[in-house]
Amino acid sequence: MRIVVLVSGTGSNLQAVIDAVASGGLDVEIAAVGADRAGTGGVARSAAAGLETFEVPFRDYTDRAEWNHALTQKCLSYAPDYVVSSGFMRIVGEEFIAAFDGTYINTHPALLPAFPGAHGVRDALAYGVKVTGCTVHIADTGVDTGPILAQRAVEVLDDDSEESLHERIKVAERALLIETLAHLAAGQRARS
Repeated sequence: MRIVVLVSGTGSNLQAVIDAVASGGLDVEIAAVGADRAGTGGVARSAAAGLETFEVPFRDYTDRAEWNHALTQKCLSYAPDYVVSSGFMRIVGEEFIAAFDGTYINTHPALLPAFPGAHGVRDALAYGVKVTGCTVHIADTGVDTGPILAQRAVEVLDDDSEESLHERIKVAERALLIETLAHLAAGQRARS
């Protein structure tokens, strides 16, 4: 199973996938890793691992549609079975969703449909929930909507800050993403 991974930041989820592939624990090929801005830690991690990387900086385009088209074409050029949004902090447009219909995977640091959007951890704390978690889902044209593939609960501790809770969620999210990709890869082989 070929994947393209999209990142916007440090790439900690991506590193877990790279490590799982390198150890033989995850039978996928990372065709490329791309970012929406120059100089991300995720692209640096990928290059250090010998993976092909690309950047489609949002600021280099006159509008969102032009950027979305360029990102879509770049991802399509790798012929992936799945595109994985791993801390990719841009909302893609309808052209991208249509090109990867049912194969664009997103991770989110909350138990969707609760607390969608960029501040899932902060929103969960503000609401006062005792349990939150992470979700791996198929992304569609909504914000953190689309079919849920897997979820994992994470307890909210009385002394949690946004940072401490988010770090525990990230640990669960990394494991859940690898498990989900392994499950998808096994299904792919079964259909071959």
